[in-house]
Amino acid sequence: MSTPAAQDPGRRRLLHWLAASATLALLPTAAQAVNLPRCAGPWREWRSFVQRHIQADGRVIDFLNADLRSTSESQSYALFFALADNDQVLFDRVLGWTRRHLSGGRPDLNLPAWLWGRDPSGAYRVLDANTASDGELWIAYALLEAGRLWKRPGLQASGKQILTLMQQAEVAELPGFGSMLMPARSGFIGQGRWTLNASYLPLFVLRRFAAVDPKGPWARIAERSVAMLEAGAPLGFAPDWQAWNGKTFVTAPDKGDIGSYDAIRCYLWAGMVDPADPLRRRLLQTLSGPAAMLRAEGRFAEKIQVRSGVGNGTAPVGFAAALLPYLSALGQSATLRSQQARVAAAGDLNYYERVLVLFGKGWMDRRFRFSADGRLLPAWSTPCSANT
Repeated sequence: MSTPAAQDPGRRRLLHWLAASATLALLPTAAQAVNLPRCAGPWREWRSFVQRHIQADGRVIDFLNADLRSTSESQSYALFFALADNDQVLFDRVLGWTRRHLSGGRPDLNLPAWLWGRDPSGAYRVLDANTASDGELWIAYALLEAGRLWKRPGLQASGKQILTLMQQAEVAELPGFGSMLMPARSGFIGQGRWTLNASYLPLFVLRRFAAVDPKGPWARIAERSVAMLEAGAPLGFAPDWQAWNGKTFVTAPDKGDIGSYDAIRCYLWAGMVDPADPLRRRLLQTLSGPAAMLRAEGRFAEKIQVRSGVGNGTAPVGFAAALLPYLSALGQSATLRSQQARVAAAGDLNYYERVLVLFGKGWMDRRFRFSADGRLLPAWSTPCSANT
């Protein structure tokens, strides 16, 4: 059902304006940068994820789908969390499976296929050989940071190889806008439209890419990712997809103007950006919608029409977890506590919700942070005595 605020356009605009004003006033300055993470005990949520979703050979399984799929996204997130947990053995297993099965054993030549699983005959194989740039982005980031933190230069070299392959296959020049990372190698450019997904572009990851590949397009893509969200979120709600038509951003014709399971990551990534990043203030102000909805209605919607503000459905628990860093960044203590309580009371979750909990609650528990230049700051890399 739609929220009362969404049914009243005047009230909706007022709530949006008030939320944006409150957001701007509450944003920390660069001098208020968040402390490095404290050392923590065993990571219960991650151990549960490993037991439920990761095979002994390093394959990550999403049981929600009948094909028992693995994706480049699921493999990439497992690499990141294994690094954040300082587990080199598991990291290497996940990486090995990814290289063998998604990159055909030649990760130096092939970006990973996005989808692998059980076909109608019962055989397990690549089901769709197209790429997915969000998975590759997180794989490259995990490799770069694992190489740096574990002092394994071969991993860093592999991360740079992926960046080169991505630039060759997936970075497109949008007329009138500039270079952008497309969602995949094929399928998102046609008939004078370029379809994009802002949740594929976490700002801190792009910052890291720009630092290790200063001649690449990554710094410019970081700037444009925020501009893209500004155009696509007129009421502060990120869309899942949007399209560039050569002159302006419009609703993607085959996707609609809905913000839901993809868009929730936009708020998650924004909340984890270091306060010293010059784009953070602008990014959080752009994404004022969830804070306004939570303050006005006490709940967040599963699906939101971003150009009208109409929300439908009850957001799953994973959404609450994803909003934790965002609400923390905005200083929204009351709504933050309510969402934390919802996460704490959660029962069994599916693959994607567990991932959102690992990111959102993991960040809140100070298991990792990201620096202004995108470096990963895991809790294990800093002595406990150095943190407050």
